[in-house]
Amino acid sequence: FQSNPLTLPRSVDFFKQNFWFYYIVEYFIQVNMVDDPVESFYEVSLETALTFLFIGIMLILNRSLYVFIQAATAFLFCENVVAIFVVPVIVWLTTTDDALSYYTFAALALWQYALIAYLIQRILSINLVASLVLSFLYFMVTYGGAFALAQVI
Repeated sequence: FQSNPLTLPRSVDFFKQNFWFYYIVEYFIQVNMVDDPVESFYEVSLETALTFLFIGIMLILNRSLYVFIQAATAFLFCENVVAIFVVPVIVWLTTTDDALSYYTFAALALWQYALIAYLIQRILSINLVASLVLSFLYFMVTYGGAFALAQVI
């Protein structure tokens, strides 16, 4: 919560590495929850596309599309850091159904929400309340939208 995502170097290679790590980990999580690899593929693909679309629209409205690579890399990197901790919790949650695993998962979800809100606040130079609202919208659009679109397909 101290770094500025806009100071990231404009590295397409780092972006690609984060993208592939993100895609593979999200696919693993989806397959673990849904048990249908084809449906998981569609949902993760939609989720990724909606993530990039959300970031793009957010930057277009802010007239700062030139920082798309840095912003998208920061989003993916934060998602990846949280995912490193989420994967074992998801496995723990699905195998034991322990209450502590649900609390841990909720704490990690809140951490991810806070990280995305921080990124939005720093990228758009807006106040905390606005970044929290946009972060909530981000999660609704990406995860909720991907789920809804996957159900239609």
